[in-house]
Amino acid sequence: MQARAFRLWQAALLLALCGVVGIATAAPLRAQWSFRLLPGDAQLQAHPGLDAWRPAQVPGSVHTDLLAAGVIGDPYVGAAEAGLQWIGLADWEYRARFDVDAETLARPHAELRFDGLDTFAEVSLNGAPLLDADNAHRIWRARVDGRLRAKDNELRIVFRSPIRTLLPRVQAMPHKIAGNYPSPYGDEPADAMVGNFVRKPAYHFGWDWGPRYVTAGVWREVHLESWNERRITDLAVRTDALDAQRAALTVQLQMDNAAAGKVRVAVEMFDPDGKRVARSERRVMLQIGDNALQLPVQIAQPRRWWPVGYGAQDRYRVQATVEGAQDASLRTGLRTVELRRDEDADGGQGFAFVVNGVPVFAKGANVIPFDMFPARVTRERLRRDLQAARDANMNMLRNWGGGYYESDDFFDIADELGLLVWQDFMFGGGMQPAFDPTFRASVVAEARDNIRRLRHHPSLVLWCGNNEEETAWKDWGHGKALTAADPGFAATVWQGYAELFGNDLRKVVAEEGLGVPYWSSSPSNDLDAKANDSRRGDKHYWDVWGGPALPPTAYLRETPRFMSEYGLQAWPQLSTVDAFAARDEQRIDGPVIRAHQKFMAGKGNERLLLYIERDYGTPRSFPDFIYLSQVMQAEGIELAALHHRASRPYTMGSLYWQLNDVWPGASWSSLDYFGHWKALHFHARRFFADVAVAALRDDDGVTRFSLLNDGRDAVTAQWRVRVMDVEGREFARQQETVTLSPMGVTDVARFVDADLLMGHDPKRSVAVFELLRDGAVLARRLVHFVPAKEQALAAHQWQAELRTEGDHAVLRLHANQLVRAAWIAFDGLDAVIDDNAIDLLPGETRELAVRSSADLPALRAALRVQTLGDVLHSASLPRDTASPTRTR
Repeated sequence: MQARAFRLWQAALLLALCGVVGIATAAPLRAQWSFRLLPGDAQLQAHPGLDAWRPAQVPGSVHTDLLAAGVIGDPYVGAAEAGLQWIGLADWEYRARFDVDAETLARPHAELRFDGLDTFAEVSLNGAPLLDADNAHRIWRARVDGRLRAKDNELRIVFRSPIRTLLPRVQAMPHKIAGNYPSPYGDEPADAMVGNFVRKPAYHFGWDWGPRYVTAGVWREVHLESWNERRITDLAVRTDALDAQRAALTVQLQMDNAAAGKVRVAVEMFDPDGKRVARSERRVMLQIGDNALQLPVQIAQPRRWWPVGYGAQDRYRVQATVEGAQDASLRTGLRTVELRRDEDADGGQGFAFVVNGVPVFAKGANVIPFDMFPARVTRERLRRDLQAARDANMNMLRNWGGGYYESDDFFDIADELGLLVWQDFMFGGGMQPAFDPTFRASVVAEARDNIRRLRHHPSLVLWCGNNEEETAWKDWGHGKALTAADPGFAATVWQGYAELFGNDLRKVVAEEGLGVPYWSSSPSNDLDAKANDSRRGDKHYWDVWGGPALPPTAYLRETPRFMSEYGLQAWPQLSTVDAFAARDEQRIDGPVIRAHQKFMAGKGNERLLLYIERDYGTPRSFPDFIYLSQVMQAEGIELAALHHRASRPYTMGSLYWQLNDVWPGASWSSLDYFGHWKALHFHARRFFADVAVAALRDDDGVTRFSLLNDGRDAVTAQWRVRVMDVEGREFARQQETVTLSPMGVTDVARFVDADLLMGHDPKRSVAVFELLRDGAVLARRLVHFVPAKEQALAAHQWQAELRTEGDHAVLRLHANQLVRAAWIAFDGLDAVIDDNAIDLLPGETRELAVRSSADLPALRAALRVQTLGDVLHSASLPRDTASPTRTR
């Protein structure tokens, strides 16, 4: 009797615990990490003692750990790069020591999950091999059932040098496939580059905007997960139908199950306010092993997710409950996305993103990695730069393929801000060994990992196979050269490319991507004959700046369907340069400055001077060089972006190169490494505004005047054209009322110079094109008739006053004559200004809010204003400072 009662009690207890028994736990591994140069490594001869264990930070990298240990100096300061290349030639070992609690040990199933191992990694646990990794972009998992102990577990990871690992194989190839940027340091031969043979961030091998630091380490978290009977391994929501009245969804679950049997499965949907709006439940039979489940969900009057400017960024929470497993949940937005490719009557083909049935003109920039060492990128830094993108009226960012798949934080913030994301797979250039089936299989696994990790983000609207590989093969001579050397091998290489980017990745996106479109390369027409075609597909245009180095007005004669890359370079502001170069090192041809100018192997300043001198003259000091580079960049990119917008709907996107920086140095970015806005970013806020003026003067002296409205509502306003001299004497004016159609372009007129100037001196004249409503200027653009270096701009034609207003300061800037490109700075102070890089008409006054922790006297002492008139036409000024300010 007592035995029977005990058995009944035991059964009741098991039933009561059934919701707890199978619960899995997953958390970052809590361990004490250390690292060392692998004993016996050849680099020990030059670096003795580095085989001793030192503290390490995980996530991290060997470079940042060496910096924290005081072994190396800051890799970004001075010209440190050449002296640190030995790190990439060495093998490194990491060690984690950790304990495991009794609850985890009691569960029969356990797994270590490595979210990022960079790159050739041999992993062992408690002295026994665990896994070998060879892809930094993959998630690696290893079962550790029965291999954990309560105390003193030891995880060891040996990272092999990718250069030393791959170089013999590459050198043995009778004919090489094209790489990217040859190393200038002798660590690998120029004709045998290994970067495109290894699944590692390509930019670590150097790019034309960043250094070469071939790093290694545990660059993302390591998790320890344990469970009993079953666990949910994946949760996704597929949209089957969606409009303003109804959402028909399918919630997809993947289960890892250890015991067959029927279980209860339920999913719930909660709206953006936290209210439950749908529930679906059923009992299902689970088999041992992997199980795929689908539950339908219906929502009435769904709140759809929209890109910024088109509606709200509403998101729902989805929660899945499986009997005997830990709940799983995610946050997602409901939206549909289409890449519309309508055929033209003349054989062209469009390229437009359509979200929830609405065509979106894509305005934005390309994103490169935010640091050479990804583990240093915080959520705060991502928010800083993505918020700056939205603040500049961008609605799309392209994650370029030479870095790494961005973090969940990046996409969470993009979802919140309404920024669409074009996501490349991680192929930055050159040609890949896709003729190797093992390589292709690794890429497919990498793609599946990252698509599943990111697919619930509504901001993600395109998966693109690679950056510039097809056009490099077809247009840059890569394919032609290899075909001439070995036609059979060249055919094999191209067939491998077509298999990987035409079939393999397309298939995995179709299987896993929840309807997000796939595009095989950028630029391309999705493996059509021509790769970089203005009439079909997306376009990279580098005849301005690169190639023949055409002037920026050439942008006006290049009208693509979607411009996914174009750019002009500029240096960051002086305080950013101060972070890596002493003032006596700041010379255009100085070694430290050249080390932070990666274009043309450090000779990019020659190209930059070509563009500056063409329109603005020769800078007389390094600060003037910085200032003029930013003016040139901003004015040139503005010309291109407005032309793209004025060509809507033929053109449906303008993404300039690039948004951000990987380190402090010269680049095409509009935000520098520290988040400071260059002149371009201030201009972008104006030229990407929903309502804007496009007055575009070409070299033939014809100005095309259009009004742009990306908003979803019509705008009634007045356009006005005035022509005046630099002192403000007006000699022509036209004005009319106009209604701007929504999401469209209103062409107003074409003006030839003679009609605008009416015989007046072009050097002393300016045309002012404006859009006004109720007397207030909504948008403005100035048109000049000669290059800035020939314009009659006088120095010191402004006054500046600072006063306190509430919790901030106000700068009042007044122009006596025409003021172009006024740049306001507060030397040595942390100050944020409402606007910058501005023009002022004669007699015009602007008031700008200034927010700083500094008091008013300190702000007045630090205030500096530079204008084109001051820089180009004031030989008497000392060239290491800006123009004298007038403040009170």
